[in-house]
Amino acid sequence: MIMNLFSSFDPSSNWNLSLNWMSSLICLIMAPSMFWLVPSRFNFMWIKIISTLHKEFKTLLGPASTGSTLIFISLFSFILINNFLGLFPYIFTCTSHMVLTLGLALPLWLTFMLFGWINHTIHMFAHLVPQGTPPILMPFMVCIETISNVIRPGTLAIRLSANMIAGHLLMTLLGNTGYSLSLLLVNFLIITQLLLLLLESAVAIIQSYVFAVLSTLYSSEVN
Repeated sequence: MIMNLFSSFDPSSNWNLSLNWMSSLICLIMAPSMFWLVPSRFNFMWIKIISTLHKEFKTLLGPASTGSTLIFISLFSFILINNFLGLFPYIFTCTSHMVLTLGLALPLWLTFMLFGWINHTIHMFAHLVPQGTPPILMPFMVCIETISNVIRPGTLAIRLSANMIAGHLLMTLLGNTGYSLSLLLVNFLIITQLLLLLLESAVAIIQSYVFAVLSTLYSSEVN
């Protein structure tokens, strides 16, 4: 039962073509059209979102953030588009797999750690012991801070994939019970599914924002 339930997240292909992960590249195909088509309301809305994110990330990163917000805005856009694509029927949800989420989180975290320890070694050592820690607790705080730093890419990846899986599983479970319900309960189930779809849309936005903001905060710690 459980294996069949989670099998809905397994990559599956037809015509002997492995096109599952192609959905993660659709944004790269569609994005350039924004630069040569006549600007629409969607363009203006997207530019407003990007400018707002740029101002927020610039505040988080500090004064030495010229140009460095672009990678986090691109990360937000990539995850957001893939999260929304997963809400459409018969489209493979890339962000529900640890292959993609860990592939995004681990290189970012490794880059921040290498940059911090190579260029700001004293600053990184100071981060291991919070200010005002009693001397007797310093060895424990170093262990706790080290563990919390090491598990950061795992928590970033698991948070995103688990949130995307949870909503899809709930909608799948409710959808599989439709054939055995009465007409009244089917109408109630449809309304519930629509509300869940609205909730999943909000989760898609929130999780992409959380991933980008946490990555920005981890970057600001090493500067």
